Amino acid sequence: MKIDPYLHAALLLQGAGKEISKDNLVSVLKAAGVSVEDAKAQVLSEAVKGINFEELLKAAAMPVTAAPAAAAPAGEVKKEEKKEDPAKQEAAAAEGLASLFG
Repeated sequence: MKIDPYLHAALLLQGAGKEISKDNLVSVLKAAGVSVEDAKAQVLSEAVKGINFEELLKAAAMPVTAAPAAAAPAGEVKKEEKKEDPAKQEAAAAEGLASLFG
């Protein structure tokens, strides 16, 4: 899987405390020697407005641990709870961002 340099540029700008704008993305990408598509930089800059990268990265970095299941008392039927797998949520979010860049 090839990781998109536009996303790396956005993370670099975020980490440096800079605005993730089309012009800033283009500058970072050109400095890295990447052939830049202005339209792609514009789409990404618009797509990430309002995203809290710190919270997103913290959530992605949290280890997923399964708590041991408590034994149900005899005769009691345990209800199954349908919970969305955090790994599936992360994958869906990554697919959504990746779909922006084909």
